[in-house]
Amino acid sequence: METPKNPLSVNYRIREGLSRLAVALRIDDWNRAKAAGLNPTQLSILALLEGRSEGLGVKEIAAHLGVSQPTATDSINALERKALVMKQAGQVDKRSTRVCLTPDGLAVLGAGGDGANLSDQAVGALDASEQEDLLLSLIKMIRELQERNAIPVQRMCVSCRYFSPFAHSDGARPHHCHFVDAPFGQRDLRIDCREHEEADPASQAATWEAFQMG
Repeated sequence: METPKNPLSVNYRIREGLSRLAVALRIDDWNRAKAAGLNPTQLSILALLEGRSEGLGVKEIAAHLGVSQPTATDSINALERKALVMKQAGQVDKRSTRVCLTPDGLAVLGAGGDGANLSDQAVGALDASEQEDLLLSLIKMIRELQERNAIPVQRMCVSCRYFSPFAHSDGARPHHCHFVDAPFGQRDLRIDCREHEEADPASQAATWEAFQMG
């Protein structure tokens, strides 16, 4: 078959590439979930709750995972029966229910996570500079989805009130985290940080502009 003279758009081909990577990610999720006696949605709920001591509501969990609330509820109930999560009343609104990770749930997340999986192998095929470029591209894409309200705000550095981009002249560690009061580099940027506190919209916009200019 001849190569087409007018190939499909680069956007389309990038989506094709991401879809191929998504297959490997799903395989990794299924393998890890199977080893824990769970399904991928249940394992994703445990991972989402890790580091969130205050828990999340069912609606929030469904939004983060991109599933329906009934699907989220079924998975949460199954995890509760296994004593991997627990439900408790909200601190502000006692009528609301928060889902929290139990010690047993945390132990499940910590088990079997050291082996190299398909996605690790794929990332490992990139050199250090390529990995850093990919991380920055992913951050930009995730932020774009957030700005369009397609996904919930993620716990990324660029949306955190503790983040000061390019605050230092050191090219290796130009950014500053005010939570730990320390500089850090591009490859240390977080996609999901437990200490994340969302900045107000105006501050986020200013931070992003400074991050882009840097």
